[in-house]
Amino acid sequence: MRYVFSLFVTLLLACGSVLANGPLLQKLQQIKEISGIRELKVQPYTEYYEFWYEQPIDHNNPSKGTFKQRVLLGHRDFNAPMVAILEGYGIYSPAESELSKLFKTNQLTIEHRFFNNSKPEGETPWTDLTLKQAATDQHEIIQTLRQKIYLNTKWISTGISKGGQTTVYHRYFYPEDVEISVPYVAPINLEKIDPRLEKFLSKLGGTPENRKLLEGGGKDIKWQIFDFQKRCLENIDKLMPLMQELTQAKGYSFNKVGGTERAFKLTILEFPFAFWQWGNNINDMPQPEEDDYNEIFNYLVKVSSPDFFDDKAIENLQAFYYAALTETGMYAYNTKPFKKFFKDEPEPIITFNFAMPKGYENAPFNTQQLQDINHWLQTNAENILFIYGGSDPWSATAVDLKKNDKCRKYIKANMDHKCRIASFENLTRSAIVKVLKSWLTGTEVEEEIEEVLIY
Repeated sequence: MRYVFSLFVTLLLACGSVLANGPLLQKLQQIKEISGIRELKVQPYTEYYEFWYEQPIDHNNPSKGTFKQRVLLGHRDFNAPMVAILEGYGIYSPAESELSKLFKTNQLTIEHRFFNNSKPEGETPWTDLTLKQAATDQHEIIQTLRQKIYLNTKWISTGISKGGQTTVYHRYFYPEDVEISVPYVAPINLEKIDPRLEKFLSKLGGTPENRKLLEGGGKDIKWQIFDFQKRCLENIDKLMPLMQELTQAKGYSFNKVGGTERAFKLTILEFPFAFWQWGNNINDMPQPEEDDYNEIFNYLVKVSSPDFFDDKAIENLQAFYYAALTETGMYAYNTKPFKKFFKDEPEPIITFNFAMPKGYENAPFNTQQLQDINHWLQTNAENILFIYGGSDPWSATAVDLKKNDKCRKYIKANMDHKCRIASFENLTRSAIVKVLKSWLTGTEVEEEIEEVLIY
């Protein structure tokens, strides 16, 4: 998922040279699985610690050894609710989350297994990177802290994008760990290459009843995007020197995808997804009559950066690709609309198999597990509140709750992958908070207002 490439770490903390002897610290020091405790200063928490939690590599076979998983814990009060952020990747910020601000909670952040330094030494044991193993990591940490430190609190699990998926999967395997879950912009894919993603993306930027927009000579945004992609491919000889220059300046390499030119073509194919995911403005696009290839190139790589296909970037995110292509699903690139530019491609659909670890390119995909999770969401899941942006391509596979009224889904029309509770209008935002408060207190929801996305 591209969202991880646009996150910027804000240095909001300063490390204390000596650990304060706070009541939380004393409790953490008594837990045998916890080591490497480090105090951080993060507002508005009264105590804040980074530590490492020892986990089995394989929860079903402890003899395989262990690894240490990075955890952050911000403390307000032992009786305050706890927000547990279940990261889908590494931890990118210690800052107070939206939910922690809303409900004045403590905050626990768990790095996902096999990202950053939360992995075993040596070769990564890829077959131990499964939804169930990761959920069990989170279960162990949550239960340890619930039983030994936060005995009388309500817990809310949450995560963004892949972290939102992680939140759903953890709740599926361990439904009693937390009382409430709030997955943000979480795709619920049902296949290795879920066709709903391409179908949804092909409609984005079209206008109702084929009415034309005033921008860009009266063409719908989706056709302006298509024309821009075509323009880039038609002028690839003029743009490639700029790509080579950027590659050299940034130190990129593109061996995994098949070379610099193929990486550039993939960057062009990725453009619509990146455009909509991050809410770009069509009026910033170079106009059709302009022949400034520097401007065309700069706009392309600003929206769809080639670093997505860089060897090091792929290696750093290999745990994401392995999970996506074995259990959680992904999108692909359809070259048919531009087939004359992709005559050398063996297949019209380009998948992300090039990003898989060596030797795992043909690993089987667990479709049945996704079907089981989806069925659970539509029947037995409860107290899960989903947030989506209506123009985010990942909303193509937004959860379909069907008749399950024990959960809620809110979609903010014309909002992208950055959609949060704060993105909604006042009435809907109030309704969302009211639902969450009712779940926290066990009271009935008096009324509910949902924003409905109209395509």
